[in-house]
Amino acid sequence: MKRRTFIGVAWPYANGPLHLGHVAGCYLPADIFARYQRSRGFEVLMVSGSDQHGTPITIHAEKEGTTPEAIAERYHRRNSKALERLGVSFDIFTKTHREGHFSVVQNIFLTLLKKNMIYLEEMEAPYCTRCGRFLPDRYVEGVCPHCGYPSARGDQCDNCGRTLDPKDLLDIKCKVCGSIPEFRTTEHFYLRLSAFQEDLMKWMEGKKHWRPNTYKQTMNWLKEGLKDRAITRDITWGVPIPVKGYDNKRIYVWFEAVCGYLSASKEWAERISDPEAWKGFWLGEDTRHVYFLAKDNIPFHTIIWPAILMGYSEKYHLPDDVPANEYLTLGGEQFSKSRGHALWLEDFLNSYGADQIRFYLSYIMPENRDATFDMEEFIQVVNAELVGNVGNFIHRAMSFTATRFGEIPERGQLKEEDEKMLRETEEIFHHVTEGLNNFQFKNSLRKVLELSHSANRYFSSQEPWKLVRENRERCSTVLNISLQVVKSLTMMLYPYLPYTTGRIWKELTGGDIAEASWDSALQPVEAGRIIKKSPPPFAKIEKKRKDASMEVPERREEKGGESVEEKKKPEITIEEFMKMDLVVGRVVEIKDHPKADKLYILKVDLGNEERRIVTGLKGIYTPEELKNKLIVVIRNLKPAKLRGEISEGMLLAAENEKGEVSLLIPDKEVEPGCPVH
Repeated sequence: MKRRTFIGVAWPYANGPLHLGHVAGCYLPADIFARYQRSRGFEVLMVSGSDQHGTPITIHAEKEGTTPEAIAERYHRRNSKALERLGVSFDIFTKTHREGHFSVVQNIFLTLLKKNMIYLEEMEAPYCTRCGRFLPDRYVEGVCPHCGYPSARGDQCDNCGRTLDPKDLLDIKCKVCGSIPEFRTTEHFYLRLSAFQEDLMKWMEGKKHWRPNTYKQTMNWLKEGLKDRAITRDITWGVPIPVKGYDNKRIYVWFEAVCGYLSASKEWAERISDPEAWKGFWLGEDTRHVYFLAKDNIPFHTIIWPAILMGYSEKYHLPDDVPANEYLTLGGEQFSKSRGHALWLEDFLNSYGADQIRFYLSYIMPENRDATFDMEEFIQVVNAELVGNVGNFIHRAMSFTATRFGEIPERGQLKEEDEKMLRETEEIFHHVTEGLNNFQFKNSLRKVLELSHSANRYFSSQEPWKLVRENRERCSTVLNISLQVVKSLTMMLYPYLPYTTGRIWKELTGGDIAEASWDSALQPVEAGRIIKKSPPPFAKIEKKRKDASMEVPERREEKGGESVEEKKKPEITIEEFMKMDLVVGRVVEIKDHPKADKLYILKVDLGNEERRIVTGLKGIYTPEELKNKLIVVIRNLKPAKLRGEISEGMLLAAENEKGEVSLLIPDKEVEPGCPVH
């Protein structure tokens, strides 16, 4: 029997570009889970697409003086491309404005209508006399009656997340012209949501394993009692109502968009030339349904969509889990496409690597509480953890092997430290496996980073640069163990960083990581396989904006031509010091500064790169004392000019009460590039 996982991902409105809040909210966690499930041997179908019928699209079109379809198609193309560049592995990313979707939605509508789960009723709706039309929910704006938020929409408050009716709003106004609408009677089709109260309560009895935010919000809806909801609007852009006499009305987006999960599955089956393939994911007993979305979408996926499926046919699979994320915030406020308060995915992809973006958003993922995107932290975390920790270990192990052996060496007799490293690798692998099974993506990534730190310590403690001269057989074993850990790390990081891990896996095994099994992470590396010297796997991010607390102090001219530090030095807090990326470096070259009597210009080897550092150690250390000396370098400082010469870092030194300055040095021989903790 096949094991299948259906993954539905919330459909973004095609009224603008995607931002990082969308990515952290649902697209990245969905892709992490999909890649993990495929590597576990599950048959996966991950679907989503552009929600092209929302009123934000018609508002956008009116402002531009064009058609809703033109806007919807423009952003569908842009967002599809951005998600592809980010590496989100949809089996299909489609759209709602297409005949196949219309057909599925209309079939569901007619089935529910026939079963008396949809009925006609008059309602009071806002009507703008100046615009001369009824206003859909998002064409009206006002004060939220629950939290006082001044820009709540007619269907929902972005601030408190409560669903609303236009009549609930205080100080209501037309979003297009700003006038105060009046309420008039109109006729619409309603979903008899109240009829599903008992069935949904019974269904929720088995959902206590859900995330607290998802479970609580769903139960609050049910405890308050479900109310029937209008599912049509007085608009002409959307899915036509399959009943005569309603040409100027459309099925509303909140009803038809969730039906897209089924219509997308059927379109996928058509695309692979197996029209019945979708049934295995929707009617089979061996399928698990998981939906990824942000918390404002919870009721649509845990109340409305299950109710629609229950009414449509008892054969269809209901959601098994809905791991909704909290919000990603920027400057203390929620990301918002409509307000332009966002960092746009396209812009970030033009400036940074996809794996860098994926890494940081996974590192801070808002799984159980809101998370804040911080540009300084983004740079620091990528440089310290991705480059300085993970990338550093992988590069040390593979480049040393390539240079000294040219192939994966044999594993000899193991010592206790080798067995301890392998045990920790296996323990963390099982911890990460359990975490990914339970949608704990952030904590699982932190465990992988913990393993990488241990691996760096293991590599440094074994000192293979000494062993290769003194005990080549022992060196062979240390490198074999190190490459085994590299292999495990690569597989565990694959769901997060598909691009870079794919290249590392290919070099290490010769295979395609997307085709490899999850458990192969613990299989021994193949001795004798050729290893070629490669550049470091991850690129360091250069700081692009000024941060005075992390800069080298500026210097100024004094009388007599002496170059001294400014007397007023920047104060650095413990928190700021903890953000510094400290690594071991080896001084390989010393030159006198051409314009300063007390400065040296050093060339320092950091393992995977060389840095040029200007330092005021002249008169404290001789060139002979500095040559080949191991030092500690602060790597994540902004380059600065000192008397006309660029300095790309700072040496770590201490000063005693007598004013005597001494460099801080490692207490034992280690390799350049080794992180300092």
